[in-house]
Amino acid sequence: MTPGHGANERGFSPRILVFSTNNISDPGIDLAGSRHLRYAASVSTITVPCSSGIRPGWILHAIERGFDGVFIATDGDECAYLPDCNERSARIAAEAQDLFRAKGYEAQRVRMSALCSVCAEPFVKHMAEFSQMLKELGPTAQTAA
Repeated sequence: MTPGHGANERGFSPRILVFSTNNISDPGIDLAGSRHLRYAASVSTITVPCSSGIRPGWILHAIERGFDGVFIATDGDECAYLPDCNERSARIAAEAQDLFRAKGYEAQRVRMSALCSVCAEPFVKHMAEFSQMLKELGPTAQTAA
């Protein structure tokens, strides 16, 4: 099966890896859990100090190891480390999308959005929309294997 084909797989629940930042987006994601807001159990998070420190190769590695999508939750303009964090993170996401295309994966498997410390509902909405889009794309070859 080629990457991304098989969108009509029964019972397919896309595995999503979320890179979140410990100062801003992680508390928002934690708030979603403490408020008992529902999002897929197949969502996993990794906390990083700043989203601009993520490497495009890490994102590709996640896909090659069975995740169906990667979501980068940035601090937006609230980053305590770099004033241009959002621009740097956007370049990282774009580079990851280029790597995806080169390997035969759909670039849409990478998403990025700013999430604040109280953005529980927006996080849940992002996960629902991203999950639905990934269901339409289908599992990666590694997931389907």
